[in-house]
Amino acid sequence: MQDKSLGIPESITFASRIQDYVQLTKFRLSSLVVFSAAMGYIIAAGNGFSWYILGLLSLGGFLVTGSSNAFNQVIEKDLDKLMDRTMNRPLPSGRMTVSEALIAAFAMGIAGVAILWLQINALCGMLALLSLLLYTLVYTPSKKVTPFSVLIGAIPGAFPPLLGWIAFRNEIGPEGLVLYAVQFIWQFPHFWAIAWVLHDDYLKAGFKMLPSGSGRTKGSAFQTLVYTICLIPMGLMPEIFGFTGTIATVLMVACGVLFTMQAIRLYKDLELKSAQRLMFGSFIYLPVVQIIWMLSKLF
Repeated sequence: MQDKSLGIPESITFASRIQDYVQLTKFRLSSLVVFSAAMGYIIAAGNGFSWYILGLLSLGGFLVTGSSNAFNQVIEKDLDKLMDRTMNRPLPSGRMTVSEALIAAFAMGIAGVAILWLQINALCGMLALLSLLLYTLVYTPSKKVTPFSVLIGAIPGAFPPLLGWIAFRNEIGPEGLVLYAVQFIWQFPHFWAIAWVLHDDYLKAGFKMLPSGSGRTKGSAFQTLVYTICLIPMGLMPEIFGFTGTIATVLMVACGVLFTMQAIRLYKDLELKSAQRLMFGSFIYLPVVQIIWMLSKLF
């Protein structure tokens, strides 16, 4: 038996439907994006932040990110069938129809942009809309075409902390741009470490994610290392511009050094375990740096 309106099997339980939507929105990834936006907001506001605006920012940001991820899965549903890590997603597995996913994607996107635009400020809404369009219409199709897709994706991918900054300041200020720059550079070692680990799976779908066309090579490891090293001087920028104090700067630079040590290890041995360590290190680096920055504003 099926739901005739959407072609969904009636035997699917409510709990399984919730789980499918969790996968459709890439809940954990979307939550990390929301966290980054929240850090940007609190950094901009200091002790003057509003829990109400923070809640609206988190809700709107989650909906826009969830919408981007849903559109991404609609576009790549046939490619997702080819990869081990994605073949059990709702669309390639047949548990969700394209129509249902598109309805959810449009609903989340419209609602998210509306919340940020109408309830916070227009600049915040416009940046969220731009992020959604760039991710869906430019980044997603580029993954099969060029390794520069990571560069393309890094542009909207670094918007969250800037979005949070704008949510309070209603302008694109210098500190917001430094927040953007740190997240922009971080994305290269982050995504290339993931691409190194998942390289064989990505090849099944024809995705060109590592910087070197030859895959897991010294060249790919070198470019990953270069971008990771760049995060060390980026840790100095907040104090140079007077945004944070010396203690925060020392801690942020130390994070960059530790992260770089992991990239050096990958460059030396080109081992999968080293790439995994770098990948997990990237998940730690960004939130820790943003928390340090945020705490320097509150205390």
